Amino acid sequence: MKDPFVYQYTFGGLVFLLGLWYAWKQDYIGLQGRRLRNLLVLVGGMAAFAGLQGWLQYSPMTTLPPVEYTGKPYVKEVLGTPLDYGIMVGYFVVMLFIGTWFGRNQKSTSDFFFGGQRFSWWLISFSLVATTIGSYSFVKYSKIAFDHGISSSQTYLNDWAWAPLLVFGWLPILYFSRVVSIPEYFERRFDARSRRVATVLLLVYLIGYVGINLFTMGQALNILLGVDVWMAAAGVAGVSAVYVTFGGQTSVIMTDLFQGAMLLVTGLVLLWLGVEALGGPELFWGHLPRGHRQAFPDFNADPSFPAVGIFWQDAIANSAMFYFLNQGMVMRLMSARNVQDSRRSVLSMLLILMPIAAVVVASGGWVGQALVHAGMLDPTIEAKDAFFITADMLARPGVFGLVMAALTAALMSTVDTLITAIAAIVVNDVYQPLKPEATDKEMLRAARISSISITLFGVLLVPIFMQFDSIYAAHGAFTAAVTPPLVVALLLGVFWRRMTPMASLVTMVGGSIMIFASVIFPELVAPFAHGVEMKSASEGFLAGKDQYKYMRALYGMVVCFSLGIGVSIFTKPRSLESVRGLVWGTVGDAIKNYKGSKGAEVIGPFVDTQLAAEQMVREPGAHFAPARISSALAALLGVSEGDLLYVSDRRAWLGGLRATHAKVVSVFDGSEPLIRLCKEATPVVAAGDPTGRVFRVQALYKAESTL
Repeated sequence: MKDPFVYQYTFGGLVFLLGLWYAWKQDYIGLQGRRLRNLLVLVGGMAAFAGLQGWLQYSPMTTLPPVEYTGKPYVKEVLGTPLDYGIMVGYFVVMLFIGTWFGRNQKSTSDFFFGGQRFSWWLISFSLVATTIGSYSFVKYSKIAFDHGISSSQTYLNDWAWAPLLVFGWLPILYFSRVVSIPEYFERRFDARSRRVATVLLLVYLIGYVGINLFTMGQALNILLGVDVWMAAAGVAGVSAVYVTFGGQTSVIMTDLFQGAMLLVTGLVLLWLGVEALGGPELFWGHLPRGHRQAFPDFNADPSFPAVGIFWQDAIANSAMFYFLNQGMVMRLMSARNVQDSRRSVLSMLLILMPIAAVVVASGGWVGQALVHAGMLDPTIEAKDAFFITADMLARPGVFGLVMAALTAALMSTVDTLITAIAAIVVNDVYQPLKPEATDKEMLRAARISSISITLFGVLLVPIFMQFDSIYAAHGAFTAAVTPPLVVALLLGVFWRRMTPMASLVTMVGGSIMIFASVIFPELVAPFAHGVEMKSASEGFLAGKDQYKYMRALYGMVVCFSLGIGVSIFTKPRSLESVRGLVWGTVGDAIKNYKGSKGAEVIGPFVDTQLAAEQMVREPGAHFAPARISSALAALLGVSEGDLLYVSDRRAWLGGLRATHAKVVSVFDGSEPLIRLCKEATPVVAAGDPTGRVFRVQALYKAESTL
């Protein structure tokens, strides 16, 4: 089976079907009502990707004859004008203002890490795209797009396989479990030893990502301005650290909203300018060589970019790591105002925004190659410079500055998420276990100190990643080596109740050892290489890192699954009672733990109401603000004492900035809809005196199910 399309949709399809089975067993999908809608969204999305990639891979297409380049040889020089760099500096200033302004009044770790769980799905979606598109994305995918064309988008179009397991399996457990960090889930599902190991592995993964992003931005500014790579990375890191340290997750979400829009718009503008320069869409398409229009590269002929290796490294290992275990993604999904909005954000990202993002990050390479084919650009330019040279050639002064600001946005929007993610792990899984009596104020201070320290450490990693031949190689080798142990341990822990604490520990520790052994002895990967040849490598202790760097992901997944299943068979699992709410099929228990009483995944409609403050005190450690509601409002909402409410400003376009969750503590007689919030929560919803203004409220997770 050496057809990359058939291979991906066979093995990816098995993962997809497994997810559909789990969703069917839990009544999320079916043949009627909302269940049918959910099924059609999932299957329709997968079919759309298959149709698009199948057309690109197999459809007969005509290529225009190449045109000889007759211009002057390209001479590498500083790009852009003073106006462009002024725009870039101005962008930095604006992001600092937005981040610090929206991050005011962070009074708890819940606010700092999760923004109070109040944001709308569309805001989360855009911020997720900004998080996904790192500065390395523009540089590395433009390089691959210049060399290989549309197959560079394989990374952004292969996440569909995980959609059912993610949105109907892991997401509700994650949201309702109230875990602050992924390692905390490992302790609650398995034991403290698993938590400690998961903490170490996750920190390696996340801090490594910080280093890769800072290295990329340093390299970009080096190309643009001739500034030293390390110094440029340090400067950009400092800007990100400032607003993250002060504002936490709220600052990250709001800055990423602006940066996500910036990324999408400027990337599409660059593509539009290229199409116009070539004479229109038909000429642009015609000047892309046929091989550059295929959805997948060759199955295994090129060890530096084999379709089979990219599938296992990226579509399977790295995508699972990113969506299920990346602390930055986890924190963003848990910042949504309810579990349904969290689902909407994931699905809109996977099915709509990610395909657009694929075009955005690779457009510089596609346009550059078409310009070369049309004789408009020197064919001797280096692929790694394609994005910058193409942007400089096409964009007028000022527009080039916007494009470079987008590149800066890509860095900041990824690094800020990583900083808050690592800070959450450090505080929750390192600081708090060492100082269990710490107050929330002390933990908030520790989070801010961690944010600064992490940024400094990420800068120190830049010289290490400078040793790799390319950003794509560094990223691929890194993720293939570190992701399988964590991915397998979590997936088996969530979807196989028989998974034992000992198996979790052996999977993560033993799997990591075996993967490291494959770097020393790359021959271990050969049986899983699918015909991908070993590359020639330099001598040295870790020279094997360049051998099978993508296929190492398949080797790691097989080894880790074998360890996890094998050890589980011979060791004792925890009882079902001890893991309720933490494994599939027990979402009802998770909701009960979250709410404090029985409930279901039902979100009521919004109802208009008046709002007033009351001299109630929010108990220390309470998850929800206390609220008293009138009998008229209780009747409209269909709620009683103990039910949960979401209270917000009527302006939906605010996306939840003025909103909070509340728990009904009592119902008083009243003929008009009225809610009385505690004095701490009222200013969060209403700026100034709420008297005479109309707000909105909805009931969350009532016991009766209408799924």
